[in-house]
Amino acid sequence: MGWKKVKSPLSAGRYLLLGNEAVAEGAIAAGCNYFAGYPITPASEIMEHLCFRFAELEGRVFMQMEDELASMGSLVGASWAGAKAMTATSGPGFSLMLENIGYAIATETPCVVVTVQRIGPSTGQPTRVTQSDVMQVRWGAHGDYENIVLCPWSVPEAYWETIRAFNLAERFRLPVIMALDQEVGHMRETVEIPAEVEVYDRCKAKGVPPFLGGGEVAAMPSFGQGEKLLVTGSAHDEWGKRRVSSYEAQIRLSQHLLDKVRKHASEIIQTESYYCDDGDLEVLFIAYGFTARAAAVAIMEAQEEGRRMGLLRLKTLWPFPADAVREFAARAERVVVPELNQGLLVREVQRIRPDAEALTRTDGDIFLPQELRAAALGG
Repeated sequence: MGWKKVKSPLSAGRYLLLGNEAVAEGAIAAGCNYFAGYPITPASEIMEHLCFRFAELEGRVFMQMEDELASMGSLVGASWAGAKAMTATSGPGFSLMLENIGYAIATETPCVVVTVQRIGPSTGQPTRVTQSDVMQVRWGAHGDYENIVLCPWSVPEAYWETIRAFNLAERFRLPVIMALDQEVGHMRETVEIPAEVEVYDRCKAKGVPPFLGGGEVAAMPSFGQGEKLLVTGSAHDEWGKRRVSSYEAQIRLSQHLLDKVRKHASEIIQTESYYCDDGDLEVLFIAYGFTARAAAVAIMEAQEEGRRMGLLRLKTLWPFPADAVREFAARAERVVVPELNQGLLVREVQRIRPDAEALTRTDGDIFLPQELRAAALGG
């Protein structure tokens, strides 16, 4: 098992896709063969597209569940049966999934959870854009752990980041979360579909401990392979046996869940910089998702006027790209973090650059480039 190239299920060529459709096609290309979900705006198109596409493909199972709790629980069971499993939801549904997401973290169960963000709290405004879930997707489950959260800014990237999400889930045996802005999920752009893609399949070796790898990732056999598997969310040893009274077992488990991500952060974290190659900057934007697109246009226009502005875009929100933030922030007179919330990820930036400025918006609309430019430079 491991890395391999596979033929794309969708014929190579250019396609005009909705962002949510690109997520669905990326999942299919990555080998997703089990989807369980419950419809919710603005993520429903992912479920609908997979329902139709799975019917056209062999060996794919689609399940509409009674609610989001059952959806996430179903993913855990399907993954331990050998499936590449995924669900899709939005903020209210993600809140309901968190108990079983915590269980998937503790049991090292690979799967992909897509949340297309909408304004909250609670029901909020189902069709309005936000970036207010960036802390929930990291810290929603209780306990000590590290997780992986990806944040695409375009429809093509939604396709490719979904493939990467599955590869990371299989590689590191954990639920990987894709956090889309509503604008990305509901816009249409051209996507180049290749003839083949590279995917990662989990190791299913027999006769070896299926948990705890000392910071690495243990092999994960499936039920039905003849292994005597024990899967529990309680503290456990490397064979899955409950060790709820053992200090050592809890320490080993917690440290492993942290180390298997932290030790491989360089393999996981991805950022991109724009207009940052010409020395010091007046202003550095640090942004993610659809907001980064507005920042990129604002910077391009400012550069044409001779102003020194740059953008650091976070493709990976968690693990937090601290090294990249530190490197680029050191070259800027001011650091501005625009977000469609009341200032969430800026708090993480301020750990590194205490004077980083929050630029917030929570009225359900997007930032326009001229708004970002004016806020950063005036005029």
